[in-house]
Amino acid sequence: MAVATGLTGGFASRWERLNGPRRVAGLDLARGLAVIGMFAAHLLWIDPFDPTDASTWTDVANGRSSILFATIAGVSIALITGGRTPVSGAARERASARLALRALCIWVIGVLLILTQVPVYVILPAYAILFLLALPLLRARPAFLFALAAVLGLVMPWVQALTGQLPFWDTQIGAEIGLLLGLNYPFPVWIAFIVAGLGVGRLDLRSLGTQAALVLVGAGLAVLAYTLAVAFPAAPDTYFALVWTADAHSDGLLEVFGSGGFALAVLGLCLLLTRPWWAGAWLGPIGWLTLPLRAVGSMPLTAYVGQIIAWWVLQPAPEPGESTLEAFRETDPFVPFVVWTIALCTLWALLVGRGPLEWALDRVSRLAGRRGRGAGQAVDRVEP
Repeated sequence: MAVATGLTGGFASRWERLNGPRRVAGLDLARGLAVIGMFAAHLLWIDPFDPTDASTWTDVANGRSSILFATIAGVSIALITGGRTPVSGAARERASARLALRALCIWVIGVLLILTQVPVYVILPAYAILFLLALPLLRARPAFLFALAAVLGLVMPWVQALTGQLPFWDTQIGAEIGLLLGLNYPFPVWIAFIVAGLGVGRLDLRSLGTQAALVLVGAGLAVLAYTLAVAFPAAPDTYFALVWTADAHSDGLLEVFGSGGFALAVLGLCLLLTRPWWAGAWLGPIGWLTLPLRAVGSMPLTAYVGQIIAWWVLQPAPEPGESTLEAFRETDPFVPFVVWTIALCTLWALLVGRGPLEWALDRVSRLAGRRGRGAGQAVDRVEP
């Protein structure tokens, strides 16, 4: 009887952690969508988007999933450093040290994944650098963060278009440094997404007004940027064309605001869909229906790393003239990877709790010192 009671109590605590009132279910849902979207970008053949051809609609995941991932990272940083009330004094110093150590661990994991030679651009080294760049902004207020994100989004694509064309990056050492710095997700541009997410995380994410504003502002930015890209295309093969583009992974001005706005709108919509719609409810009906996807979102690092490790293990030998990417995509891995990831993450979340890599990262980061009073007391216990 005692054993049964212990098992029941343990399951109840894990259920509470994933579904309880302290958890922001919409954030987990958005993270889960970002992870599955990155799976799609890696594992599917994706044709350019054509609104009249449903077979091309998977192109929505191309580039936008990783930008959603980065934007949510900014929200996570805000939440683990106090949410609406940023930690201060010694607590902020400890939180900064813990985040810096997390960044180092994430960078090491990213480099190890690169060494597997799985043919994807690993986002983790860039993710780690973005964590470090966010540290000086932990005290900033939302208005300043949103203004800074807008300025970075307007200015840095012009800089990236120049520096990204330097001949150095075509050399062997340049290519290797680019991988170590995650320059396929260039931090001079992508810091705008982290800063915007940090600003969002300093707002009241449970407020209906905040959620609606994210949807409306994000959708407005996306519609404006994509409309400008179609209505006023730049002349090809020019410096201006490198900047004035909404193409996925272009790091162009219109991609920054189009895909960045898309990320804000998706986040706001996920928060709206999972809000409790009646008094006393912990979770809205969509929250219950999306529990498996939210379980993935509760352990995004584990899901992302697990995908690449599984790819490394299962990678078939390519035929002559065939790339390793082509060989793996020809096995139609997307659906099995998604099904297994959702199933394993759900079982782990309900039977064990925190994702294994998230747990390990938290334990290592504690070496930077014990939490100060007020640190980690945000509304969501997130694991970046």
